Amino acid sequence: MRERTFTEQARRAQLIDVTIDQVAEHGYPATSLARIAAAAGITKAAVIYHFASKNALVEAAHAQVLSALVATVGAAVDAAGPAGAPAAYVRSMIGHLRANPRHTRMIIEAMTNVVPPEQLVEQRAARWSPLAELLRAARAAHGLADDVDLRTAALIIGGGIDAIVQESLSDPSYDTTPAAELLIEALQLAWLAPQN
Repeated sequence: MRERTFTEQARRAQLIDVTIDQVAEHGYPATSLARIAAAAGITKAAVIYHFASKNALVEAAHAQVLSALVATVGAAVDAAGPAGAPAAYVRSMIGHLRANPRHTRMIIEAMTNVVPPEQLVEQRAARWSPLAELLRAARAAHGLADDVDLRTAALIIGGGIDAIVQESLSDPSYDTTPAAELLIEALQLAWLAPQN
């Protein structure tokens, strides 16, 4: 496979950005290659030159927004250290998704309409597993035993994050900062405080 030219790389990046905008605004079903082409100011044939299908383009856009999310959350977690990593995870996840509602909608639309069911199982595990490991490391940093169901803890925390983000999508005036802090307080009491 030949290396893409700078122009081809730039066009692909533009098409991914346009796709994120179109899917976020109109949803996956209403976003056609023709709509993406019109928004990009090119022909549908030019879109197909870069991406063989609508699904291929949406998958590329989905991968880009997930990569941005992982980079943001990863940097916050790394900076916090083991004891503070779960709180940093919650704050950065909610903060990033709140600051990037187009990305949030892209993730939802792709997971609902494009990602095959077998990959959804993998993606769910990829979501809770790192958080469970962060909780395990935080518990160790706090001198707590490894005797709780961290998978369930991660699923509960992830569900809280999803609910907060969904509420902010439904009601842009909803303040996610105190909601994130309340979720952090709950996780610290339930999983990072010594139990008597």
